[in-house]
Amino acid sequence: MRMTLMRSLAVAALLATAACETMGGGAPVTATSANIVAAVADPARPQADKDRDVNRKPAEMVAFGEVQPGDKVGELVPGGGYMTRILSKAVGPTGKVYAFASAPVQREGQPPPAAPLAAVVADPANYGNVKVVISNYATLANPEPLDLVWTSQNYHDLHNPGRNLDINAANKAVLNALKPGGIYIVLDHQIAKGQEFSAENHRIDEAKVKAEVLAAGFQFVGSSGVLRNPADDGTKTIFDPSIRGKTDQFILKFKKPG
Repeated sequence: MRMTLMRSLAVAALLATAACETMGGGAPVTATSANIVAAVADPARPQADKDRDVNRKPAEMVAFGEVQPGDKVGELVPGGGYMTRILSKAVGPTGKVYAFASAPVQREGQPPPAAPLAAVVADPANYGNVKVVISNYATLANPEPLDLVWTSQNYHDLHNPGRNLDINAANKAVLNALKPGGIYIVLDHQIAKGQEFSAENHRIDEAKVKAEVLAAGFQFVGSSGVLRNPADDGTKTIFDPSIRGKTDQFILKFKKPG
């Protein structure tokens, strides 16, 4: 009986130790990790971004991505920079954020488009570790091996017919950009049951994304339900006033083998 108890205690101790380790062998990354708390509280963030935090839950998202100081991060399709600013502060001055963006398109009769992340780039005092990289998503021009590649609410855009993008090549480019053991986070809006993708509604199916990323050679690590919303049935455009900012979203974590 005593030996059984001792074995049980030993197993419990090993499990507790394992739970306190990350891929790098250090302390676990949580929503209350100092670098993440500081990134979300960053006073340089626009108020409009802060107003979205209640629904986007940035601390929980970044913790799930295991973002640590000094990390080299690639962000695909950075949009307006909501995540760019947070990632910038989470990796700190010894880290780097490479924002991979398409070249802006000049449309006839329209004013010249703004450069990607113009407001972020114009604030080097706060976001000097951010570098915009104009790149073809099928052949990422990453300047150095990355610890993490992140894309939020924009993976579906890679499927838009106008891009003529080979999604397998795009995911393989992410794989090649990462260090062995590096992480790939895909966060997007869930589409209605039985559908796979809608450019009009800006939605994609979680199972479709998972299958595509695995086909590129990644290992699936897990998912987070922090942004799930069962009240959203996935049939409306994400801009519908009844659901905007509160869509049902999945977060998937993959790892490069090695």
